[in-house]
Amino acid sequence: MPKLTFAALINYLPVSNTHIALVGNPNSGKTSLFNALTGLNQKVGNFPGVTVDKKTGNCQIDEKLSSVIIDLPGTYSLYPRRADEWVAYKVMMGADKDVHPEIILLVADASNLKRNLLFCSQVIDLKYPVVIALTMMDIARNKGIEIDIAGLERELGVPVVAVNPRKNKGLPQLKKVLAQTARQQYTTSIRDFIPNKELAPKAIDDVKALYPRLSDYAAVHYLINHENFPLTADKQQAIEHIEVKNTFNPTKTQAEEIMQRYTRIRQVMKQNVVEPDPLQRKLFTESLDNILLHRVWGYLILLVVLFLLFQSIFWLAQYPMNGIDWSFSLIRGWLGNSLPVAWWSNLLVNGLLAGLNGILVFVPQIMILFGLITLLEDSGYMARISFLSDKLMRKVGLNGKSVMPMISGFACAVPAIMSTRNIENKKERLLTILVTPLMSCSARLPVFTILIALVVPGKYYLGFLSLQGLVMMGLYLLGVVMALVVSTVLKYVVKLKEKSFFILELPDYRSPRWKNVGITMVQKAKIFLYDAGRIIMLISLLLWFLSSYGPPGRMAAVDNKYELAKQQASPEKKAELDKELKSVHLQNSFAGILGKGIEPVIKPLGYDWKIGIALITSFAAREVFVGTMSTLYSVEEDDNSTLQQKMNSATREDGTKVYTLATAVSLMIFYLLAMQCMSTLAVVKRETRTWKWPAVQLAYMTGLAYIMSFIAYHLLR
Repeated sequence: MPKLTFAALINYLPVSNTHIALVGNPNSGKTSLFNALTGLNQKVGNFPGVTVDKKTGNCQIDEKLSSVIIDLPGTYSLYPRRADEWVAYKVMMGADKDVHPEIILLVADASNLKRNLLFCSQVIDLKYPVVIALTMMDIARNKGIEIDIAGLERELGVPVVAVNPRKNKGLPQLKKVLAQTARQQYTTSIRDFIPNKELAPKAIDDVKALYPRLSDYAAVHYLINHENFPLTADKQQAIEHIEVKNTFNPTKTQAEEIMQRYTRIRQVMKQNVVEPDPLQRKLFTESLDNILLHRVWGYLILLVVLFLLFQSIFWLAQYPMNGIDWSFSLIRGWLGNSLPVAWWSNLLVNGLLAGLNGILVFVPQIMILFGLITLLEDSGYMARISFLSDKLMRKVGLNGKSVMPMISGFACAVPAIMSTRNIENKKERLLTILVTPLMSCSARLPVFTILIALVVPGKYYLGFLSLQGLVMMGLYLLGVVMALVVSTVLKYVVKLKEKSFFILELPDYRSPRWKNVGITMVQKAKIFLYDAGRIIMLISLLLWFLSSYGPPGRMAAVDNKYELAKQQASPEKKAELDKELKSVHLQNSFAGILGKGIEPVIKPLGYDWKIGIALITSFAAREVFVGTMSTLYSVEEDDNSTLQQKMNSATREDGTKVYTLATAVSLMIFYLLAMQCMSTLAVVKRETRTWKWPAVQLAYMTGLAYIMSFIAYHLLR
């Protein structure tokens, strides 16, 4: 085990920077402590090779000591099962080449100390310099639990500090102990928590002959998991030989170790912790769970909560979204009138600014969505949602943790797919990623709104049930049903055979931490802007080029034709010709040629070439459909008729209406089911680390959309 090397120099440096790994069980208050110590001085990335968040932050410990705190994923023990647990495990075993902590800051939940002490004792036996931060002391007191912290320190052999990061209590004392540990005023625990050497004496000695700096307990883990460590082939073979020579049994050793640890933990608890009889009082959490997890009322309350969550995303986000759109329209209008007519001004106004608008307009929804989800997580209700929905989700190949990403997909599939990282089972996580884009995201709303207004009468039933609203709700329900159906099919297609266990801890109910909510909202917005935003901008610029340019000969012929016509026209006619020229330019651009090229393929769905162009441009963002239609029907400038009126009067070459009920329903179903979002595909590639699954997603969603739209059109025509 690598020993402290940096701290030995710390007394000789006026200012130093030490690396502290923050570890602990899930729901132990680790994130709250990280946010309290680092504030907004955080960076979020990925650990190399895995899509697991790597959160780091800077913290000033004292005047001469600054630190980088690495927030490792929560884990229950040093025997990892999930990808995020393996990340934390490898760091603590010194097997991560990028992260080398000098101090372990170990968070333990005082209200559930027995369970937390298992992990604490394992980390202590690795012989790192360890500081334990004891959280949830207020909850422990409410439960009638009393802890002798000084006695606990003596038993564990490491400093223990009580903190309340939600109220910033105990942080100065914690920083003082961290500084003393960094300066080696606290040393690593001399004695082991249990006699690790007795687990496999000869095998441990042989491993330590290869790696003299390992602790006895670290040597046990090298015997069990050396295949997962970056060791040379010779060392791997040598450890294999040690296992065979000493008939080392990993399963038996692990079981014996855990039994010994819990035996010792019971002794520590008996001497230093006073716990009330659990039957003496019924806790508030248990009383509330009797209602919220009720087999009838629980599901009704869940539906109300999800309805309010879903509605709030739109209620709250519409104002900043409208403000962003309004601001960009003002800027674009002002620049369009101020700048000379040139390719670079067109690129700036219709390329860069349009792309930036398309990115920023989604930031409010993403921030509000993750803010509300963080409120549910902080309150403890999120775990109950997963628990209630697990039974239904398992029938279609998912599990209870798939629910929140799918609900998040109603706002935007990009952050929804990012939030699937908390699903441990690889197959269930992959299935959730593959079906989440079938949830009707907010980008589809402009498309649904204008098409419903075209073909669905504005009738009301019983005085308050709007027919148009019912159609809109039907589209959302259809997306949910199709997601469940597709998942049922894909669970037989995807051949990952990882056994699934739905093990979920139900945390106590607590009041939300507003600072934590704010930090999470900012972090998620940054991730969206830096990752998906760059891709959306590139796609927008590409689409601007395809829509603005075409084969030189064709474009020159169009310009000459209209220039000649304008020379002979009146001023009023010239204005009409200028607007018409935009549409003809688009028709002869590369995008227009693509639209004409795919018209034979989309004609069976009831679409013309103009809709074909919209289908292509919508890959940047589905709401681009409305802007594309505006350009095609020449209503971007002042006109007596609206886009809806123009679309309503649009006709085909044979004089029939374009937007009939059959065409509109077919088009809505296509937009509901098709994968028309390059940023979503990019995020899927980022999360799965391969282009295979984005390609599968694009193929199956496009095929499904085509078939369903074809059926709808021919049933209704």
